[in-house]
Amino acid sequence: MNNIREGLIPTILGSAVTVAGIALKQKSSPNNMIAHTVFGFGLAHIVLGAINLVEHRR
Repeated sequence: MNNIREGLIPTILGSAVTVAGIALKQKSSPNNMIAHTVFGFGLAHIVLGAINLVEHRR
């Protein structure tokens, strides 16, 4: 577990959450607020994880 780069776990988690948000968006529901929230939460994790990956590159 020591070989995992910092930022990789949030990026992978963000990717999974973003896919879940996209899947929720595909359902035709009158209130898509939850789907948009999940999608945005996932995108935020991807961005923050990518920033960590770039900052701690060695």
